[in-house]
This record gives sequence, C-alpha cells and structure tokens, in this order.
Amino acid sequence: MTKKLCGTNYPTSICFIVVNEFCERFSYYGMKALLTLYFITYLHWDKDLSTAVYHAFGSLCYFTPILGALIADSWLGKYKTIIYLSIIYVIGHVVKSVGAIPSVGNNEVHIALSMLGLILIALGTGGIKPCVAAFGGDQFDEENNKERQKFFSIFYMSINAGSFLSTVITPILRSDVQCFGGDCYALAFGVPAALMVVALVVFIAGSPLYKKNPPQGNILLQVCRCIGFAIRNRWQRRKYESPRKHWLDWAEEKYPRHLIQEIKMVLRVLVLYIPLPMFWALFDQQGSRWTIQAARMNMAFGDSFSIKPDQIQMMNALLILLFVPIFDLIIYPLVGLCRINITPLRKMATGMIFAALAFGAATVVEVNVVKTVVDPAPAGNCLLQVFNLVESDVSLKFPSIEPFPEPIQYLKDPPEYKTIPLEAPSKVLPISVTSNGKTSECYHLVFQEKAYSLILFAETTGIQCKLVEDNIMKNETGNPFLRFLNALPETIDLTVGDATFFVLSDGMSPTQPVERAEYSDVSCSLESKKCSNLDLGLLDFGASYTVILVEQSGNIVPHKMEDVKANNVHIAWQIPQYALITCGEVLFSITGLEFSYSQAPANMKSVLQGGWLLTVAFGNVIVLIVAEGAGLAQWTEFLLFACLLLGVCIIFSIMAYFYTYVDPEELEKIYAKDSVEEEEDHEDLKKKANDIYMKKTGGSTRL
Repeated sequence: MTKKLCGTNYPTSICFIVVNEFCERFSYYGMKALLTLYFITYLHWDKDLSTAVYHAFGSLCYFTPILGALIADSWLGKYKTIIYLSIIYVIGHVVKSVGAIPSVGNNEVHIALSMLGLILIALGTGGIKPCVAAFGGDQFDEENNKERQKFFSIFYMSINAGSFLSTVITPILRSDVQCFGGDCYALAFGVPAALMVVALVVFIAGSPLYKKNPPQGNILLQVCRCIGFAIRNRWQRRKYESPRKHWLDWAEEKYPRHLIQEIKMVLRVLVLYIPLPMFWALFDQQGSRWTIQAARMNMAFGDSFSIKPDQIQMMNALLILLFVPIFDLIIYPLVGLCRINITPLRKMATGMIFAALAFGAATVVEVNVVKTVVDPAPAGNCLLQVFNLVESDVSLKFPSIEPFPEPIQYLKDPPEYKTIPLEAPSKVLPISVTSNGKTSECYHLVFQEKAYSLILFAETTGIQCKLVEDNIMKNETGNPFLRFLNALPETIDLTVGDATFFVLSDGMSPTQPVERAEYSDVSCSLESKKCSNLDLGLLDFGASYTVILVEQSGNIVPHKMEDVKANNVHIAWQIPQYALITCGEVLFSITGLEFSYSQAPANMKSVLQGGWLLTVAFGNVIVLIVAEGAGLAQWTEFLLFACLLLGVCIIFSIMAYFYTYVDPEELEKIYAKDSVEEEEDHEDLKKKANDIYMKKTGGSTRL
C-alpha cells in the first residue's frame, strides 16, 4: 500500500522526487549559466565559437531524451534508468569541474575534459528528462487524479526555483571567490556537481517508498515500425492495388486499425511542430548572446551593489514564477470576457510574436551598447593614440598623412585613437616630434589591425618616444582593465583590490583586470620610501584605463586616461527583453505542452513529448549554424532572428487555421467502433490483400 503524507492523499515518495528535481535543475542551470563566459575567458574561444558550442550542448541535451525514453520503456524501467543515467550525470559534472583546474594539464587538456564532461552531462540530463516527471506521476493511484495534477505544478515550481537560485549563486562563486589566480570556475562547477550527488542520494533514499512499474515496451518503436511497414508495403504493392485513402492505411494488413488512427493523429500534430524550432532558436540565446551583451553593459545598482553578467539569466525563472499566475488568473479571464476565442494554437502564435519583439528590444539595446566599443583597425591599418608627458604642447608629423593636425596638449584627457594607413602588414613608422621649437625623430615598427599608444616624455637629450601595444577589447566578464605608466625615476609597487602592479621606472605595467569599484585609497611604495595612497576614482564596467604616475610638488599624482570607454547602457535595459521572452514562453511553451497532451491518444503522449523536445534540439542547431556561418554584426543577427520568427509565425498561423482539433469524446467513439469491427475485418483484409497479390503475380501467399 502506498504511504501517504500526513493528512493528505499525496504519496510520501513524491517528496524525494521533488527534492531530487530541485537539486538536479540547480545543478544543470547553475553549470549552464557559466558556460559562455567559461568558453571565452578560460578556454579563450571567440564569441562565435563559444555560442556555437553552447548551443551544440543544448541541442544534445534535447536529442538524448529519446534515448532515455527507449531505455526506460523497453529495458530498465524508469527507476533504474534514472539511477544509472544520474551516475553518468555526476561523472560528467566531476570531469567538467576537474577540467576547470588550471594545474590539470594545458589548454588542450582543459578543452578535452570540458567537452567530455559536457557530453556526459547531456547524456545524463537528457536521458532522465522524460523519466523523472513520469515516474512522479506513477506514484499516484488513478483515483487521485487531482493530486497528480497539483504534483506537476509543484514539480514545475521546483524546476524554476532550482534554476533561479543556481543562476544567482554560481556566478557569485565564479567571480567573488578567487582561486588559482583568477575566477574560480572549478568551484563554480564543483557546487553543481555536489548538488547532483545530493539529487542522486535523495532519489535513492526514497527507493523503499516508490511504486516501480516494470517496462511496458516502447510505443515509439511500435510507431516507427508501423510507419516503416506502411511505406514499404505501399512501395511494393503500388502497381497492383488502387491507392488507399491515407498512406498509413497500407499498414492495415499487419497493425491494428486503432493504432493506425492514433499515428495519424500524432503525425498531424508533428507536422505543426515543423516551424516551432525557430522559437527555441531565440529563447535559448538567453544563456549565450544575451549574456555576452550583458557583459558589455553597466551592471551597477547604486554604489554598493552590482550583478554579474551571467546572473541576469535568473530574470527568466523569476518572471515565470510571477507571470504564470498572472496569465492564468487575470489575463486569460479578461481576454475571455472580451469574447475572444483564445485557442491553444493562437496562444502559441502570440508567443512567437512576443519572442520576436524581445529580439527587437535586444537589437535596440545592442545598437547602443556597441557605441562604447573600439572598432579594430581594418587590414593594412593600425590605431594610434598619443600620451604627452612633456610639459608643453607637442606637434607630430607623419610621412604623407596628418592624423594629429592639432598640437597635443600636456596630459590631454582623453586621447583619441587615429587610423594610420600602413600599405602593408607591417611598417617602420617614422614620426617627427616638435616641442618648443625643437624637433626629434623616432621610428617604431607597427603591425596592421593592432592598437598602440605613443608616450612622449622629455629627457636632457630631447623628446623621447615609447610605443606600447594596447588592449582595446572589453573584458568579457564586464570588469575594467587597468595598467600603469611610471614616469617616476624609481620603481613603484601598487595594490589595486586583488591585483598587484610592479612598474619599473619609465616603464609600463601589463594590463590586468580589476573589480569594478571606487579606488580612493590605493596603496603604493617606491624603492626608497612609502608613497601616499593614491586616488584612482571609479574604475567602471567595461573600461580600459591607463594611469600615468608623475611627480608634482613632491607628491605622486595619478593621471587616469580612459582608453576604452566604460559601459554606459545599464543592464536594467535588458529587463524588457526578458519580460517579452518570458511572456512568449508562457504563451508558447506551457500552452504547447498542454496542446500536445490534449491532442495525443493516451498511449501516444510520450511520442509527442519526444517530438516536442526535438523542436528544442533543432532550435539550438539553428543558432549553431547562424553563429558559425553568418558572420553578422550582433545587432544585425538579433534583427535577423526577429524577422525569421515573424515569418515562421505567419506560416504557423496558416497551418493552425487549417488544423482541426481532436474532440476527446469523438475519439472514444472511434475507439469503441474500431474495437468491435477490427477483429472481424482484420483477417478478411489480410486474405483479400493476399488474393489480389496472388492473382496479379501468380505467386504464393506472402503474408
């Protein structure tokens, strides 16, 4: 007898299943939230490759549920399938975490371990995806149908709660905990691994309480065999028999009529699924392109609080928890009062429109975000800016060009990059420097598509030039870059947050990332003495700073130059696009699941569930292809996806217009009629088919 929770009709076993799902979803979404930045900052991949691999992983996670369903229904049953694939899941997380430890091999080893870990995780999470919810439903007796429906609501809430908490916590573990000299990806991936271990232990702990149904045989295999037989039989008999009303009717000699009727119903729904991957192509970019966009925005809320670029993904889970009751209790009833027939397919089409609007909003945000990005020099050119440390104005002359027609002022703030044509991949650039009537010559080798700073300083022999290469790329985690130019006669040590700078006299320090903060009391020391603490002011998100240290009136004075402008678009501007995409999810995803369930015969619901998950997989494939093959500017790519989804929405709406909804009562009548007639007709049909075949070919009976 099934044990019940005290005072309810809920089986005690569902507590273990809900906790298991919460921990598993925390594990999955916590790991996935970090992936794009991990690829870019740790594995040093470019944005397009990182996006492609992210969506390839997402696609694999939604192809593997078919494998999990086959194993559970045909071989091991749901319970054992969940256990065994969860073990693979845990191993994948551990391998992924080990791959994020810098001391474990070189970059090639890290890539190999990361990819192996992701493949194992995809097998685990995808394999158990079709099993866990169904296993929870199996715990209820048939007379407790209302409790079962409420269980699925609780189950869905546990998914979003796990997703919300993980996308808040794991980015904090990544950036706020420093290990191995940088962001602690090993810990950030390790915590989801630990949660997956907890999920497995909790699930096993509930074993004595579970109702474990044995495998019943996989209906998906039966469907595939029936379709295959119909195609083969039609091909073989097309010359000897007249066409039948439907091509699946060619399977009647071997398969029951009610099964054929059910497959026809399923295929009608699967045809409607054909346009659906485009919605998921947009929806799943929250963890890739939208996260990359967030890293180039201002993430500060006041002076003391800021979020991480990978934390903003929690908006989707949070808004789902808010929007589901709002739509169910307010919006749908209000629309109903307006006498608008809100059919499931109309809801789904409206969801597509909201998703397209979300990418329209993302396009507007992206156009403004890129205004702070320095465009690299085109082929055959380089970029050059000038820092004047000579205490007078300086004029520069270049052969055949005048990039700086006006005199450059002393410590001009900010300097400006100018494009210098080279007419070759590299060139020795002669520069004539004039100050106070005295002219000096300097020569520097520069390369195309690079950015440089020319530092001018005075010595007894005249004006000297020093050329250093600049980093004009924004930090992919959103934090600012900082370097120091030491114009002092002594070596200086500085500590800025967790970063340490050691700068030789007349030298330039390497560029390092620092935390976004107000640095009004930076400690420093010279070779011979301690120096007064320096005020660098605010080092803001996305900026790249050069701080020139000079001595004035016996004090060390920092002059801060902003080589790359700080992010000036606030991350709050992403909230509208998250709100729109979440509205689209409520209308499209939840409605689509309900539609699929209502339109499928009882024993075909798993088939349509598998088909639904495949639309998510193919949606990720679309992003993979566009990210690697299109080569478009990011705002153009966003606009392209929005337009494509609107076009697909029109096609889907036309298909939906001609779709006839299945009436469950009518379906029961068809089943009742078929069950009476089928036994009588089946043998007669086989005999008739064989007689026709023998008459036409003169052969023997073949069925």
